[in-house]
Amino acid sequence: MPIVAHPSEIVETIEMIRYLKFDVRAATLSLSLMDCATSDLKLMLSLVEEKLKSILPGFVEAVDEVAERFGVPIVNKRLSVTPLSVLAEPYASKSLEDGRRALVELASTIDSTVGECDVDYVGGFSAYVARGSTPGDQALLSCIADVLSSTERLFSSINAAQTGIGVNVDAIYEVSKQVKRLSELTPKGIGCVKLGVFANLPEDVPFMPGAHHGPNMPSEALHIAISGPGVVEHAIKARCQGKSLTEVFEEVKRVVFKITRAGELIGKEIAERIGVKLCTVDLSLAPSPTIGDSVADIIEAMGVESFGAPGTLAALALLTEGLRRGGAMATTNVGGFSGVMLPGSEDLGLTDAIKRGSASLWCLVACCSICSTGLDMVCIPGDTPVEVIAGLMADVLSIGVMNSKAVGVRVIPVPGAKPGDEVDFGGLLGRSVVLDVGGFTPRDFICRRGEIPHYKHRW
Repeated sequence: MPIVAHPSEIVETIEMIRYLKFDVRAATLSLSLMDCATSDLKLMLSLVEEKLKSILPGFVEAVDEVAERFGVPIVNKRLSVTPLSVLAEPYASKSLEDGRRALVELASTIDSTVGECDVDYVGGFSAYVARGSTPGDQALLSCIADVLSSTERLFSSINAAQTGIGVNVDAIYEVSKQVKRLSELTPKGIGCVKLGVFANLPEDVPFMPGAHHGPNMPSEALHIAISGPGVVEHAIKARCQGKSLTEVFEEVKRVVFKITRAGELIGKEIAERIGVKLCTVDLSLAPSPTIGDSVADIIEAMGVESFGAPGTLAALALLTEGLRRGGAMATTNVGGFSGVMLPGSEDLGLTDAIKRGSASLWCLVACCSICSTGLDMVCIPGDTPVEVIAGLMADVLSIGVMNSKAVGVRVIPVPGAKPGDEVDFGGLLGRSVVLDVGGFTPRDFICRRGEIPHYKHRW
């Protein structure tokens, strides 16, 4: 017997879309470029451009048609590709400079081609270096700032730590130098929003900057990123007044189930139209810098007076567990980060909490033990030393390694800014307050370099 939706559920779904900021944050096409790999750079660039132009227009058309058919906004059309460090390997093996030149030209070709095809972002200027680096990895690490400052849509992710392996402090230090340089090359340090360093980076992430085409993917795949913090906040306020935390948990599960089902339905429709597999739905609640679309506001709706006050981590744990349980029942394949996101500048409620003084840098570091994206979109003073940036990265990635979870760091040293200054990046990047990193340094610790090993019993 077919399942018939109750009229109240239909009305609720319409309200989710029209009034409560529900959207599909991204449809991300994941694409292997390994069939374009060759030691002839000119030929490889031609093959990459040809492949992208043959596939992307159909993907863009399908996303637009499905969004119109279902009346659900799909905010971004994104592409993730094979980590470019792999494609640069034959050139970097000859010399570091050959590798850098190949990466610069490859990045430029991809960036301009996806722009012509009306794709918003592309991820894959990436490398996995938790245990060490190849010549291709080294070439990529050395030119991140130059490439990201000269391209518009390209994002970079570096997996520098892994449970069962450890934390590669050498790689973290190199990335920190690139963060510092990138902040100096771009207005307000905005180029740093395109660079993230990660522990346990999933290979099926639809969100930037983590998105890339992992080695276990089919040659083409689709990943969907759902959203809807406003829907969850509204449900708690409307149905959970005077209710226990157990009942709040059940309401979160119920609402997330509905959000996820909608996301999977849309993903399957897009995938069928372009003839690829819908690999995963990322359950992450992704906020935006608009009123009524904030994760911090959900925490406050549960009863925490201001985000960052005692009880914040417990409320985040409730939200995360409800998100995962409700979402897992609604979709066949859960992927990506599938957790609660707290991007500093993109969550208006979090920005307000920072202004009130309840949320500090170290509060956000503590939240990394619960949240999926780690220390994300956080503004720090432009004169922050490289070793302090590296120390922050090492701290957060160590949380991920020790707790077997995916976390990342995306910090923005804002040139000329001091703690307490407000920075407005505009659009979906939002605005935030520059946080105080303190007056002490881990310089002597970080400059020891090397690795922090981690052992995990595997059998």
